[in-house]
Amino acid sequence: MLKLPVSGQRLEILEWLRDPVAHFPPQRRGDLVEDGVTPATVAAKLGVSRGVARTHLDVLTGIGLLRTKKIRRRTFYHRDEYRIAEVVRFFEAGW
Repeated sequence: MLKLPVSGQRLEILEWLRDPVAHFPPQRRGDLVEDGVTPATVAAKLGVSRGVARTHLDVLTGIGLLRTKKIRRRTFYHRDEYRIAEVVRFFEAGW
């Protein structure tokens, strides 16, 4: 799999995480809005393995569009709205 920052599935993940309550079922641990979602949750929504979902999430985290939060042994992912707005400003300025 190519590790390009932009792909259809990665864009979908970013869009879903804009309003996680509307796109993901409630979780046993962690709040969807404050904590984010797990790779297993994203994998189920995308219909892919956890490894593929984790790769997408790690790429988005690596370029700064997502942040992580550890709760017990699980990693939760949520949008970094400040960084996303910063990237949007770069593109609007003709970067």
